[in-house]
Amino acid sequence: MKRFLATYMGSPNSSKKAEWDKLPEEQRKSLEKAGMEAWQKWGQEHHKAIVDMGAPIGKTKLANKDGISNSHNMITAFTVVEAESHEAAAKMFVNHPHFTIFPGESVEIMECLPMPTQK
Repeated sequence: MKRFLATYMGSPNSSKKAEWDKLPEEQRKSLEKAGMEAWQKWGQEHHKAIVDMGAPIGKTKLANKDGISNSHNMITAFTVVEAESHEAAAKMFVNHPHFTIFPGESVEIMECLPMPTQK
């Protein structure tokens, strides 16, 4: 089995997020409840493939040769799964509640490659 990192993408400035924020509180809370139930169902359906359910992601710091600074990206959460192929891993996220119920935009799935070794 291969291992894959799935990153949940979303922008606080997207039109989908703006529409979500405009919803009446009662309607938004109802959607949040439905979304969490759907996410739990997704987790149950794929529990054998989930290595790490992951978590939401907070603010970003960037470290480079110039030091440390505040940064921003569109990653809102992550999950690690195992699958036979990249395509099989991606299929787990088709119609995921992150973007079908919540205002997320997409899920990006990347294979976790083995570390190179020196010979």
